[in-house]
Amino acid sequence: MRTPGITDFAATAAILVGAATMALAGPASKEDMVVMLKTIDTRQHNSGDWKSIVYMESHERDKTDTVYEMLVFRRDKDQKLMFLFTKPKNETGKGYLRLDKNLWMYDPKVGKWERRTEREKIGGTDSRREDFDQSNLAGEYDPTDLGEGKLGAFAVRHLKLTAKAGVDVAFPVTELWIDAASGNILKRQDFALSGRLMRTDYYPKWRKVFSESKGAEVWYPEDMRFYDEVDKANSTVIRILQIDLHPLEENLFTKAWLESKSR
Repeated sequence: MRTPGITDFAATAAILVGAATMALAGPASKEDMVVMLKTIDTRQHNSGDWKSIVYMESHERDKTDTVYEMLVFRRDKDQKLMFLFTKPKNETGKGYLRLDKNLWMYDPKVGKWERRTEREKIGGTDSRREDFDQSNLAGEYDPTDLGEGKLGAFAVRHLKLTAKAGVDVAFPVTELWIDAASGNILKRQDFALSGRLMRTDYYPKWRKVFSESKGAEVWYPEDMRFYDEVDKANSTVIRILQIDLHPLEENLFTKAWLESKSR
């Protein structure tokens, strides 16, 4: 059987984008909604490696605002992921590593690894693992159509997503507001199983960069804003400052590599 090439991938992505845009006119069928989610996933997926420099600004009740900087490494074909904090000084060397679908956190102050859940707040901010990982909405959620509407000046499709059985996600229920023109997510709200609103997210700016390994453009949210709906004094601003899609070291996604950067 022939292995799909770069041309096939680009053609498939183009079909998905076109189908998702057309599906926004009138009521959306289950198939329409799955195509929308697959479009979002496909556009953010990179068949090769990914490295980004991420700026995070955390605001917490009765605490001084904290600015973080971290490196995010991804190898989408193997679903590998690593975070390494580089600022502030007291967080330098701290990191997270996903191995075999398990998320581990390393604290260089104690030299110990601890397993974390998908609800883990990265670095104590309002962000989660999935905010920096490749998108897998179609694989993790079942969609329900909540209709067309407006979000400010934007025409949007409003979807409700419910986590599929057996899938481990940070929030079991999520709502998306998808821009009808671009197909990008503009707003997201995350809910607990009880129905309580936990977090509201905004994605005001999206960028794209050409990937040689994919043979197509990779989209990513350059600016993300997360608002804690339980303690409304807390919020986090995230900006992706720089993207590099060149191949990474083969042995980078290991506990030994991350520990070596903490010494």
